[in-house]
Amino acid sequence: MPKVRRARTTPPWWFALPAMLLFAFVVLVPSARGVYYAFTDWDGLDPGFSFVGLDNFSAMFRDADAVQAIWHTLLIAVAITVVQNALGLLLALGVNSAIKSRNVLRVFLFAPAVITPIVTAYLWRNLLGPDGAVNSLFGVVGLGGWRQDWLGSPQVALWSVIGVIVWQYAGYSMVIFLAGLQSVPKEIHEAAAIDGAGPVRRFWSVTRPLLAPALTINLMLSIIGGIKLFDQVYALTGGGPGHATDTLSTLIYKDAFTLGEFGYSIALAVVLTVIVAVASTGQYLVLSRNERATS
Repeated sequence: MPKVRRARTTPPWWFALPAMLLFAFVVLVPSARGVYYAFTDWDGLDPGFSFVGLDNFSAMFRDADAVQAIWHTLLIAVAITVVQNALGLLLALGVNSAIKSRNVLRVFLFAPAVITPIVTAYLWRNLLGPDGAVNSLFGVVGLGGWRQDWLGSPQVALWSVIGVIVWQYAGYSMVIFLAGLQSVPKEIHEAAAIDGAGPVRRFWSVTRPLLAPALTINLMLSIIGGIKLFDQVYALTGGGPGHATDTLSTLIYKDAFTLGEFGYSIALAVVLTVIVAVASTGQYLVLSRNERATS
């Protein structure tokens, strides 16, 4: 009996039309209107506004607070990306070993990542206060000289914010690295050990190349999250003292909802979007090329 060949059929494209229309209505149209308002002097309330061209963007780069916020945003993103992933990798290597308490440690190290960021920020705001637990602990152990106004000093406030973010999300990076480590075949490590490779050599030559996909994911998540950071910064310091911890996100909020400069704040948001797009795309291209080179 001859076989009946079934012709391949592709679903009509209009099956996706409802979802495409919803996406356009919820995302594309508001985004396009938002970009348009970046070229106006709209105050967020008055239906009348004027087109001002590139005035908002040129004013941004003359605004010392905006330039400082851009610098803080990039500094936070780079610091979080480096420190969080380095610490996450070390933690993953530790809990991937044969220690008996590894499962308990995995739970405790990952637990901060599932706490709401705003709750974590208020928790650390109390711990890092002038009379908080951190300064009290330094006094008890004889390190009173280390006592600081951690969130009130312009010199240390930004680094305190970075420390809180790393504390919360290092366990998240650890879990991703741990998944990558557990996918590395044990036979490869055993073969390398038989050939005389030590632990450091096995990690660098065997484990590290196979962790490239996990590293790509972690770096992408951390740098995008660092650039868009808002809630923890605003809850911890409100962008202060002064503007010492202001990021683009906190400055957008202040300019829009405190000063009523919606056109200017939307221009800041457009710049933030461009920074996220450039950073994430560039990083992805570099890391994906590295993945292909090591595969």
